[in-house]
Amino acid sequence: MLLPSIFGESLLDDLMDFPRMEFPDVDRRLYGKHASQLMKTDVHELETGFEVDIDLPGFKKDEIGLALENGYLTVSAAKGLDEDEKDKQGKLIRQERYAGSMQRSFYVGEHLTEEDIKAKFEDGVLKLQIPKKEEPKAPEKRMIAIEG
Repeated sequence: MLLPSIFGESLLDDLMDFPRMEFPDVDRRLYGKHASQLMKTDVHELETGFEVDIDLPGFKKDEIGLALENGYLTVSAAKGLDEDEKDKQGKLIRQERYAGSMQRSFYVGEHLTEEDIKAKFEDGVLKLQIPKKEEPKAPEKRMIAIEG
């Protein structure tokens, strides 16, 4: 039975139930069926720049990295589990926590430097402030007068 989308089902789900070729996805294996919801990002444009909020739940500040190269700002996060911590009193029935990494890149322009971008991490949300900067203009072509 087809249900309207207000009940959490898409009208086309039953009609478009074609077999799909599944590719091994590290994030899916790492974070389960909710992998597509990780690193969700909100970008707000202001007069002076952009505010970017990236959800990184479960990560600590030292597990997050920011790099600026060739105009691309790359946000990466890596998480590891201690393999040495073993519970000797019982066997592991289900394990949903894994080690792994993820990253996402944003083009911010080649004219920005690391000092221009401000970052703050609190409550599982990475907040970035990226200013709007105009690219330096090419010098005007000036004609040289020829005497004679």
